[in-house]
Amino acid sequence: MATQRYFLWIAYNGNEYHGWQIQPNAKSIQATIEDALTILFKKPIEIVGAGRTDTGVHALEMVAHVDLPLLDNIDLIKKQLNGILPQSIAIDQIRPVRPDAHARFDASSRTYEYWIITKKNPFYLHAATAVYAPLDFEAMNRAASMLLKYTDFTSFSKLHTDVKTNDCIIQEAFWKQRGDLWVFTITANRFLRNMVRAIVGTLLQIGRGNIDEENFRDIIEAKNRNKAGASVNPDGLYLIHVTYPQELFALN
Repeated sequence: MATQRYFLWIAYNGNEYHGWQIQPNAKSIQATIEDALTILFKKPIEIVGAGRTDTGVHALEMVAHVDLPLLDNIDLIKKQLNGILPQSIAIDQIRPVRPDAHARFDASSRTYEYWIITKKNPFYLHAATAVYAPLDFEAMNRAASMLLKYTDFTSFSKLHTDVKTNDCIIQEAFWKQRGDLWVFTITANRFLRNMVRAIVGTLLQIGRGNIDEENFRDIIEAKNRNKAGASVNPDGLYLIHVTYPQELFALN
């Protein structure tokens, strides 16, 4: 039977999951989707995601690749797959790609948002982090702009990971108010484990006046995780967008 590689665009609420990646004795996004695909196609199906979101982290747009029998009706398959999946996971799009396309290694950039709510709001419970103390967002934005001048983010990386380098190229990093939310947006070619949550935690120290912008520069240059602030809760973190070269979608 002929097969085709497809990209899946996936949205999920991460509250009830122990992150994206399959792990023993824990509920994961990846395993839940693979189980649904296995039910639909009546054979074991594996997927590869663009990254690994941690426990409790959400996604408006995760991308994964999967090899499937050639699909005659993609819209029908998407509808059937969504019917099997729980309400907390949705497949937004399925697109055929080149046979060698890789959801993780071919991604050219990823964008995350971190949501903060500054007043009590029950509708953002587990969807944003509540911070009721006044914050200096202008100072936090000035500090965030410094991130674009550096490439080594060891100070914001989880310790003892298996990556070969802690270098990342950050393309944008800024805070902006969106209704009742303050949203931190950051785009880079790649991210280290726990990086966004550690950056936000350190920027909040600036917003509270505990450290200044020069201290923030020193923290980056120290290349020492112990110098940076504590990581914020995963509730407010969202993978928003993953970009790919257009040639991955050129099948002829």
